[in-house]
Amino acid sequence: MNEIHSVSLDEMEQTMASDNSISRRQLLGSIGLGVIGMQEKPVATQNNTTFELEDINISTLQNDMSIGKHSSEKLVVLYQARIDAIDRSGPKLNSVIELNPDALAIAQKLDAERKAGKVRSPLHGIPVLIKDNIGTADRMETTAGSLALVGGKPKHNATLVDKLIAAGCVIAGKTNLSEWANFRSTHSVSGWSGRGGQTRNPYALDRSPSGSSSGSGAAVAANLTAIAVGTETDGSILSPAAANSLVGIKPTVGLISRTGVIPLAHSQDTAGPMARTVADAAALLSALVCADVHDPSTKQVGRKTSADYCRFLKPDGLKGKRIGIARKGFTGYSAPTDAIFEEAISAMKQAGAIIIDSADLATIGQFDSGELTVLLYEFKADLNAYLAQLGLNSPVHSMKDVIAFNEREKRRELAYFGQEHMLHAEKLGSLTTQTYVKALEKCRKLSRAEGIDNTMDKHHLDAMVAPTQGPAWLIDLANGDSGSGGSSTSPAAVSGYPSITVPAGYYFGLPIGISFWGRAWSEALLIEIASGFEHETKVRKAPKFLPTADFG
Repeated sequence: MNEIHSVSLDEMEQTMASDNSISRRQLLGSIGLGVIGMQEKPVATQNNTTFELEDINISTLQNDMSIGKHSSEKLVVLYQARIDAIDRSGPKLNSVIELNPDALAIAQKLDAERKAGKVRSPLHGIPVLIKDNIGTADRMETTAGSLALVGGKPKHNATLVDKLIAAGCVIAGKTNLSEWANFRSTHSVSGWSGRGGQTRNPYALDRSPSGSSSGSGAAVAANLTAIAVGTETDGSILSPAAANSLVGIKPTVGLISRTGVIPLAHSQDTAGPMARTVADAAALLSALVCADVHDPSTKQVGRKTSADYCRFLKPDGLKGKRIGIARKGFTGYSAPTDAIFEEAISAMKQAGAIIIDSADLATIGQFDSGELTVLLYEFKADLNAYLAQLGLNSPVHSMKDVIAFNEREKRRELAYFGQEHMLHAEKLGSLTTQTYVKALEKCRKLSRAEGIDNTMDKHHLDAMVAPTQGPAWLIDLANGDSGSGGSSTSPAAVSGYPSITVPAGYYFGLPIGISFWGRAWSEALLIEIASGFEHETKVRKAPKFLPTADFG
């Protein structure tokens, strides 16, 4: 392992490729500072400024298709060329794990529908990338980044995929991720999978794209697609969205069906949109929402949804809103992040928000160990249930099988970190075990009634806000992700409540985001607030694919 420091990522990926490998931030861990030698020259201007669809939004794409300037087929061709130039070549972001071989044919069919006067939704003809733990019963794989699932194709599309297809989206391909949603090891590397290799951050190629929806984040930031779908258990949408200067929405658990998505833990798992603007994220969220008889979480009492979240976009969305500043546990870890957060608070005041400072969560830090217990128990139960229903073509049908596969293929799968979480989870009992039952009850009480709900009631808040996390850390295959802490994703994750991250600034060119979160089913209000912040600040910048952070 000491030799890792003497070679570049390219060389390591080539080594893995010779072993037949295609070349989430640690869930409860903190940000890492490591060293990997990278000597690539910046390629920003030659690749980023000439792309026809650079930073284009969904509304413009729809207008262009309606007047004949573009077609869905042309969009697919342009994005595929961009992927070849940026992802496969040039900076080699390595964010797209697989392209859909049927994307062009699907786009042509949707173009024919448009010519015939049929437009299914505001996303008609729009290419979308989805994370490789989202099941498709097409010619693509569904592997969660693991070589153990290559060939084990699901019998049906995930429900959310059928929703995207019904909306007229083109499923253009799948994105790389932190393998098994970054819950295989206690020392994992965000953005790495055995099947997909290491994804890089387009703002600084030696920095982590974060995880586990690392590929979705890097791809949207780099204009390989306008929108993408990620999944989150704790931080896996919000963290890579922040690290890649994106808008990411982690919805209330139960807003979007999880049927057909490779699970981590059912009490916290959800899919959600990743986009460059709040408007595009809202449009994608609208297409994803549905009730599903196969996912009980979508049948919860009190569930509130909207058919069109774009109607909550408001330039003055912050005006009169009571925003609670959550500092305890989320600030004091990174001086530049804190400085950007203070600027964001000033911008909110300028936009008419009523700032309540400080509105700390009294229970922050009290549910961390309980969360890990819950996740380990649910990981075993949920993954076993998913794998058991795969056909005979699947190489594995249980977590035990996956562990054995990894041991057999350790040169490709365990080269940089192990499978400690899997080994721990495999030893645990069922979901009727009192250790699990009590941990889940404690987590929900501390994060909901005594956490977010209590704080919002006490201060009469519309939303709470904190820095999403600090600057992206250096990729370190030797030591994995570790570092300064300060991530604010856990309260919304453990409670199952919604959160939205929005770009807030940059430190040495590295993106910093802030996250708004609120009560269950408050997506509409959070979108209103986030769109107001976005309109007031307009800070997002496109990446330059620099070899390292811009230290001037």
